[in-house]
Amino acid sequence: MADTLDARTLPLDETSRSALDERGLAYRLIDHADGLVLDAWSRAVHRGFTHGEMPAEEVAEWREPMSWRRLLGVYDPTVPQADLPVATLSSWVAPMSVPGGELPMWAISTVTVAGTHRRRGIARSLLEAELRDARAAGVPIAGLTASEATIYGRYGFAPATTIATWRVDTGRAAWRAPDAPGRVQYLDREAAAALMGEVHERTRTARLGEIPGWPRRWRGRVALAEKKDEEVVTVRYVDESGEPRGVMAYRIEGHAEEDGRGVLTIRYLVADDDVALAALWRFALEHDLVGEVVAPMRPVDEPLPWLLDDPRVPVSSVTDHGWLRILDVPAALEGRAYAASASLVLRVTDPLGYADGTWRVEIADGRASVASTEDEPDVELSVLELGSAYLGGFSLAALSAAGRVAGTADAIGALDAALRVPRAPFLSIVY
Repeated sequence: MADTLDARTLPLDETSRSALDERGLAYRLIDHADGLVLDAWSRAVHRGFTHGEMPAEEVAEWREPMSWRRLLGVYDPTVPQADLPVATLSSWVAPMSVPGGELPMWAISTVTVAGTHRRRGIARSLLEAELRDARAAGVPIAGLTASEATIYGRYGFAPATTIATWRVDTGRAAWRAPDAPGRVQYLDREAAAALMGEVHERTRTARLGEIPGWPRRWRGRVALAEKKDEEVVTVRYVDESGEPRGVMAYRIEGHAEEDGRGVLTIRYLVADDDVALAALWRFALEHDLVGEVVAPMRPVDEPLPWLLDDPRVPVSSVTDHGWLRILDVPAALEGRAYAASASLVLRVTDPLGYADGTWRVEIADGRASVASTEDEPDVELSVLELGSAYLGGFSLAALSAAGRVAGTADAIGALDAALRVPRAPFLSIVY
């Protein structure tokens, strides 16, 4: 049921409403049908991310991606701009790719608190309300992309996917991989945005931690929305039969009139298969008058080093990206597939209570059965470590070495082996 839940139908959380009311603040659901209220909410989000005033054209563009989300605002009737909320949040239920399939995830976005209203418990009220609502609705996991890493751990969120920024000196990048049988072609940005959405949807279940995108997300990648830029160029790769298999948006800065070594930045790249991916990378690396290619928000295990003669030429820096919060341990563990068998008792601690408990976990034939138990645990961790290890992106052995997981070496090793995945989890978008 949770995977088809429309979060907009849920009522306002009364616990947080009462807590904010005691501070003289009004906690409200935003009516999508009220254009003035929705536009004011959008301007408050823009201001909350320190972007200043939101242009009228951009306010109008926000209506589509917000139309299917549950929108919440906190209002202060004493301020001069009382029609603008002093805090915002949006949420929806999205299918997230996990090993062996998908699970519903409570996606949290556009979390802002005005600088004039910080340290008044507003963010806590908003986030704790979201967790209560998600758990009550039967959604086993919540997720977000964190703008500040120090905030969300206190609510049980932990990094579960990572991204890399790759840099390549094109003067040293000799191509080694086979020639692609298809062709790379220019196309207009509107068509590229549509193709991005199509390829993303075709491939997202193969990338653990990925969720569906939406039209404005792709229009932003090609610079037709958000920070608009006419210098962004888009290309596609078509296979031997002429079918589009990949698409890339990029921008070049520092052209030949300077030193002839411009920097080509890949804004977004998605492909159906390894051949299309390699062809688009080759197009970027062999582009005329380009001395460096930079690709942010790419997989940490990008095959790029193995496409070149010298695998040391591409260098990467890694950071966290997708954060997860386990709300229902049995549903989360039973909802994914496993790489090895294991039998153990797992103890999870959670200050907020949702994931707190002790479970007997039996993993066989790639699936888990989970039941509450009073037996002594073989492995002990908090909801944070469970969230990080859940998709297989972070090793339980490494977390144990850091003192974040306790238990017997055999049990930790068995669970670690079961959680392993062939490729690193990768969330390609911000939400």
